[in-house]
Amino acid sequence: MATKTQRQTTAVYVGTGLASAFLFGAATPASKALLGDIQAQVLAGLLYLGAALGVLPLVVKEAAFRWPWQAGRSTFRLLAGAILLGGITGPLLLLLGLKAASAGSVSLWLNLEFVATVILGHYVFKEQLSLRGWVAAAGTLVAAILLAGFEGGGGGIAVMLIASGCLCWGFDNHLTALIDGISPAQTTLWKGIVAGLFNLLVGGLIAGGAGSTTGILAALVVGGLSYGLSIWLYIAAAQGLGATRSQMIFSVAPFFGLLLSVTFLGERFTAAQAGAAFIIVLSLVILFSDKHEHVHRHTAMSHQHRHRHDESHHDHTHEDGAKAENHEHWHKHKPQKHAHDHWPDLHHRHDHNDEDENDPPG
Repeated sequence: MATKTQRQTTAVYVGTGLASAFLFGAATPASKALLGDIQAQVLAGLLYLGAALGVLPLVVKEAAFRWPWQAGRSTFRLLAGAILLGGITGPLLLLLGLKAASAGSVSLWLNLEFVATVILGHYVFKEQLSLRGWVAAAGTLVAAILLAGFEGGGGGIAVMLIASGCLCWGFDNHLTALIDGISPAQTTLWKGIVAGLFNLLVGGLIAGGAGSTTGILAALVVGGLSYGLSIWLYIAAAQGLGATRSQMIFSVAPFFGLLLSVTFLGERFTAAQAGAAFIIVLSLVILFSDKHEHVHRHTAMSHQHRHRHDESHHDHTHEDGAKAENHEHWHKHKPQKHAHDHWPDLHHRHDHNDEDENDPPG
């Protein structure tokens, strides 16, 4: 049974995921407005440069700064993949689709990102998903199909562009959830700088410029909030809940985008959208009613992430005494074996073929 501390920690991660979803959802209607003045690839670059600027103060405050190549080969490879798929390709595909369709339609089609994350999580990244988890994922897919059927938007090409972008972000979600050599803020910073400069330079050469000063500044602000702060909050939630479950929370982002599109862009709210919202809420309830517990083994490892000392995975000491509040630094884990409720977070990406239900925790 989960302890009070575990429940409180989970609630914090859920709140973090919802805040991330709202900020990211706001990016779609805001980007639709900006596309009238800025070319799609240039806008993708500006949004991610804004993301880098948005998290820069967080990185400056961190005591343990590392260059990506100093954090180990695994972190460097994961970060490179996240930059290519999540920072360069995904945003560009999204904005090209957004240019051809309404903001409301694109917001709703972004639910396909969750479906991509679930499928990749199970078949590629070895995340455990129970029957209830699959039912919840199926509910989200049904909602996405329902919405795509009733929201014609820009047609088949726009849907293909958005779906391809969602596949890129599905990979990105898992890759960033596995990065533990640098902090979430540093991950977002490097993704923003590298992906932002690449898309800005290439797009600027194609378009012959970056647009008006007002449009550039607005894009940087949107990027700082919706791609900077939002991404940092998502990575923090994903490291605590696992990519699949944090993505389930993040899947409400399209509805925040729809709400803002209706409110500020004057688009229609339909019965199909209301029905899809109900299906996704029901899917969330089913997912979080799932219980997963078994005997599992932890191998020795070293990494960096936010953690507490009043739970079973972090028993190292500090010179000033063990800290109960959340804090972040490079630390080591000793091998251990035990049983408790858990999700596929940084400490629980184990292979279930090694389970031994008759072996008591040690």
